[in-house]
Amino acid sequence: MRIKIQTLILLSGAILFGFASAAPLADGASKYLGNITTSNGVRNDFGTYWNQITAENECKWGSIEGRAHGTYDFTGCDRAYNWAKNNGGHFKFHALVWGGQYPTWLKSMNATDTRKAIDAWFDKVKEHYPDLEMIDVVNEAIRTGTNPNKYHSPYDETQIVQALGGDDNGSYAFVIEAFKMARQRWPKAVLIYNDYNTFQWQIDDGIALVNKIKAAGANLVDAYGQQAHDLTANNGTACMNFNTFKAALKKIHDGVGIPLFITEYDIGIYDDAVQKQCYSEQIPEFMNAEYVAGITLWGYIYGKTWITPDGQSGIIKNGYDGSGKEQAGTDRPAMTWLKDYMSKNKGVNTTGLLGSVPTPPTPPDTVPQAPYKGAIAIPGTLEAENYDVGGQNQSYYDSDTANQGNVYRQDQVDVVSVTNGYAVGYTIAGEWLEYTVNVATDGVYDFDASVASGSDGSSFQLFIDGKAITDTVKVTKGADWETYGAVTGTTNTALTAGSHILKIAITGSYVNIDNIKFTTNAPTKLVEMNANFTQGNQGYNVYNVKGTYLKSFQANSISDLKVQMQMSSLNCGVYLARNSTNNLLISINK
Repeated sequence: MRIKIQTLILLSGAILFGFASAAPLADGASKYLGNITTSNGVRNDFGTYWNQITAENECKWGSIEGRAHGTYDFTGCDRAYNWAKNNGGHFKFHALVWGGQYPTWLKSMNATDTRKAIDAWFDKVKEHYPDLEMIDVVNEAIRTGTNPNKYHSPYDETQIVQALGGDDNGSYAFVIEAFKMARQRWPKAVLIYNDYNTFQWQIDDGIALVNKIKAAGANLVDAYGQQAHDLTANNGTACMNFNTFKAALKKIHDGVGIPLFITEYDIGIYDDAVQKQCYSEQIPEFMNAEYVAGITLWGYIYGKTWITPDGQSGIIKNGYDGSGKEQAGTDRPAMTWLKDYMSKNKGVNTTGLLGSVPTPPTPPDTVPQAPYKGAIAIPGTLEAENYDVGGQNQSYYDSDTANQGNVYRQDQVDVVSVTNGYAVGYTIAGEWLEYTVNVATDGVYDFDASVASGSDGSSFQLFIDGKAITDTVKVTKGADWETYGAVTGTTNTALTAGSHILKIAITGSYVNIDNIKFTTNAPTKLVEMNANFTQGNQGYNVYNVKGTYLKSFQANSISDLKVQMQMSSLNCGVYLARNSTNNLLISINK
């Protein structure tokens, strides 16, 4: 007989219950590390490793009500539920609504009868498990391609979508209705939307779906489940690029703004070294991401997981003897690594779910803002990592407390190593950094920024003393976040000599900034041009005599430009027009 000793442990900002009898790998950690049933059962060694359980198939609708409409058999699901109850672990119900593994009799039902069957299914689960802690409410409903009836799972085989309110061009009304039904029955449960291919292929689609649930009402969805089957590359023979993976994880959370669960993690690779590499790169990121509330591996016994052909995602080999009897088995290197890592690392969890402590608002730091290594001279080079001291909300704003790069400076800003120095990385739209600068002379300045991005839509903007001195500077997607290139431009207003605060505002996520070089803008000598000189349709930027940018025009000749300026809202006076093609500067009177 095992005696269960319950102790309260406070680690890494989270409160969890540890149990001396099982001592799973995540005992005392800030978040659970769970697994699934094996061959529809719970192995005797389960609690030796895991403190959360999900039934792989036994809690699905087809498993419980598949024999006949109205006949429910919870025997298999109970095995997982009871293990959690008896061993102090967490149990997640998987899943209420799914386009797969539904009762076969559902195929012949119309929408009205399907709705009655769904209502009865929800009610029966509520009756049997009134105290569910976590529920995958809807599974695999992201739309695929242009066909309005195709989703990540075969919802088109039944009338589930129509029964729950339809899906008007991606409204996901049926998903929203399912969450409303679940919340009515389990007001205190953690309700999760769960899906796959959300790291590499349909990251934006998944974010959009979850945000539609959120927009439909407060307290409908608590977390977004990442199945995480898509964390390999090269046809499943290598790990997903590490930097791309980290950026994707952060993008997903920042995009939905609610906690994440890693719900079905597996690495189906034969090569022991590569599987271990993936585990050693990805598990620490999940553990240290404060917004990840828990991690579930999708099977652990080699040959007994869903990955074909050999169940090669398993991390323990020889888990059964020749007669099919359980035995201890042999750890693959990934499991050996996992045991060692979990013994030394407890992770961070401030989601507020499952007993963890929610993140309090970050107050402004009290250290006065000041230059980090002296005021930065303009003209000169601004190194992005040398932002002012002063801290969060004062000299910088970073959207999370984790230091992703963990080099050079130990605060919330994500500084990363680059060739010959450092850069600011893992940026998210809305973040900013400030620098004390000393402008040598009045005037317009050119800038040359060394940047990198492996994502579309990255951009930034520069400000002086709160006033924009550039438009949004777009950064073209490159090979990755380690290949730096230059974006150049000119301030759209003259800077005044003296001490100022320059701000880099991130306007489009995932741009790495190494440095920005400022040089004095040397206008091309003023030229006299015949008013009828024609050079084809070209762009002209118009400035006042102080160098402040005012307006842009497209003109076929100087005469055409003068006509357009006469008809514009510009006041009478002398203006400078710079040809955007040949950089010629022309004086024009209005």
